[in-house]
Amino acid sequence: MMPIAPGEPAPDFTLPGAGGETVSLAGLRGHTIVLYFYPKDDTSGCTLEAQGFNAAQDAFAAADARVIGVSPDSVKSHDKFRAKYGLTFPLASDEAKSMLEAYGVWVEKSMYGRKYMGVERTTLLIDREGTIARIWPKVKVPGHVEEVLEAAKALA
Repeated sequence: MMPIAPGEPAPDFTLPGAGGETVSLAGLRGHTIVLYFYPKDDTSGCTLEAQGFNAAQDAFAAADARVIGVSPDSVKSHDKFRAKYGLTFPLASDEAKSMLEAYGVWVEKSMYGRKYMGVERTTLLIDREGTIARIWPKVKVPGHVEEVLEAAKALA
């Protein structure tokens, strides 16, 4: 169960990002924010999702929406991932997993009967005032970027 819900304020965060930038919720206030959590840089699903958000950057910008990807990978890993795929939006690193936990996306997962902790692929749409407008839990990548874009346009 998510510790957050639509209509609630998004938990504040400040994290190191790729390219030496700092990514914070407060720094983006006044814009719609697409905050997407993904398990790992340079894996097939995560790469497809990142490429989808990257390809739609102009459309998100037209809706005054800023896209931010967050994973527990290091800044160095994010730098390589961004460079390899030409990603133009911020990737924030939460190696301590405090933000991932605050948003309820650091969860117990299971693969082949083995249990482990990991990121549940989730996207949030946060309005200009910092309130959660919508949550997409357990995201399936195909068609997801388009659905998020339509929701962002509706907030514009």
